[in-house]
Amino acid sequence: MEDVAVAHDVLSLLSSPHRDFLIRNNGDQVKIESLKGKNIGLYFSGSWCGPCRRFTPNLVEVYDETSSKAEFEVVFVTSDRDEDSFKGYFSKMPWLAIPFSDSETISSLKKLFQVRGIPSLVLLDQAGQVVTKSGVMIIHEHGAEAYPFTSERIQQLQEEEEEARRNQTLRSILASRSRDFVLSSDGKKVAVSELEGKVVGLYFYSVVYEPCVEFTPKLLEAYEKLRQKGESFEIVAIPLDSDEESFKKGVENVPWLSLPFKDKSIDKLPRYFELSALPTLVIIGEDGKTLHSNVAEAVEEHGIAAYPFTPDKFAELSEIEKAKEESQTLESILVSGEHDFVIGKDGVKVPVSELVGKTILLYFSAHWCPPCRAFLPKLIDAYHKIKEKDNNALEVIFISSDRDQDSFDKFFGGMPWLALPFGDSRKAFLSRKFKVSGIPMLVAIGSSGRTVTKEARDLIDLHGADAYPFTEERIKELEAEEEETAKAWPQKLKHESHEHELVVTRRRTYVCDGCDEQGRAWSFYCAECDFDLHPKCALENKESKDDDEAKNEDKAKDGWVCDGEVCTKA
Repeated sequence: MEDVAVAHDVLSLLSSPHRDFLIRNNGDQVKIESLKGKNIGLYFSGSWCGPCRRFTPNLVEVYDETSSKAEFEVVFVTSDRDEDSFKGYFSKMPWLAIPFSDSETISSLKKLFQVRGIPSLVLLDQAGQVVTKSGVMIIHEHGAEAYPFTSERIQQLQEEEEEARRNQTLRSILASRSRDFVLSSDGKKVAVSELEGKVVGLYFYSVVYEPCVEFTPKLLEAYEKLRQKGESFEIVAIPLDSDEESFKKGVENVPWLSLPFKDKSIDKLPRYFELSALPTLVIIGEDGKTLHSNVAEAVEEHGIAAYPFTPDKFAELSEIEKAKEESQTLESILVSGEHDFVIGKDGVKVPVSELVGKTILLYFSAHWCPPCRAFLPKLIDAYHKIKEKDNNALEVIFISSDRDQDSFDKFFGGMPWLALPFGDSRKAFLSRKFKVSGIPMLVAIGSSGRTVTKEARDLIDLHGADAYPFTEERIKELEAEEEETAKAWPQKLKHESHEHELVVTRRRTYVCDGCDEQGRAWSFYCAECDFDLHPKCALENKESKDDDEAKNEDKAKDGWVCDGEVCTKA
């Protein structure tokens, strides 16, 4: 909790018995008493800290804007481990610092303000009271506009943002107080007013992020086709790269517009649109209102057929997709031109036509991925058990995300099933079709060729081979069986391994705190302690106690009387 009630005396806070000054990066000394009556930011940072190095330029920009016109000063409190590192880092800062040699004051400030991570910016008002310890977040979100960083000012900014959302226009999104233009790829200024009345795509991207690298050519193709058709469509790039070289690389050789490098809106717009993924293509309609928060996936799948990105268009595309799903066959998803096969061991080609009529599991995975390696033995075990019952019922196809042929060969070598060849172009299509955003992922294709589920990995984890053929009906059967089994158990019990009562609880997967093995479906669970016991672990203990009670009853019949933990001869 922020200590807003205490007014800190600046002189005693920042000085020591032998020092009444702070220093600048040129060695000049500044009396601490000159800071009285100013708003102060205590900046806890270190040169070895990557997030600190990225944040410092933002703070410099805010400092430059506020220090000249307001009573505001920043004091650097170092976390550097040697004086050379301190001096090198401090040389980039226009404010004051506590000398590196005064480790006692530095330590006491960290303790006083409970600094547990850096960068940290503690803001004090003119009376020395803590305004906030969340200065870093405030600077990130609002910049110099947040000055003097009070809760009232932050609330005012948030209300202004909400008002801007309600009355959103293209100008309110793209223009600022100091800029009413965007840039063309050749650096010319294009007035934001020239874009009004058009459908505008805001393209959030990074030139070093592989999904953006792959998406940009597809967006370029769609953009050029729409322009050729005479559609009133424009793109404004929002580059999220922090260095100018990457910015230049991102805007060269593309025909659309861009915000200027390091423009303040580049920091604000991701928050405004609640950006959660890259690439993101936000669509602003002709009226300046947001039509869609991200159509990148739609552009990848449908190209210009998704234009103009309206709800009606997406409803139309949804119906088309449903029709495709209904008519889907195994060959329609696994055959592409001459690529009409998968491979077995030693690269032997297996025609896709030979797999028609089987349940197929598409296994998206990679050797470099620890969760993939952990899941593989479970999948192999289920595969063998299913094949033992019906050798022709199931096949698995490995779809690799490995980075080289050797890694693919090594991982595939431990698998008893088929695969797409390494680097096969069908992988990109399948990843896009099934929206593969993480691995391992297991997609079940039924004997009809239609998609049964994209959650087959979870089903293998929960039910093993019993999940076959992975249909909704089969899963309901398994759940009904589990429910019936659980009816015979006590709903609550006490166990010697845990102090609290344990309750029968539905749990997808967990690690038993009794035997350290994975459990699924049901647990005897303590929510307060997040403590799990397998039913078998919990009930074995109970059964042994029941046996003891039965023996006690027998002994009582033989003239023994049991009271608590002691039995005596009557």
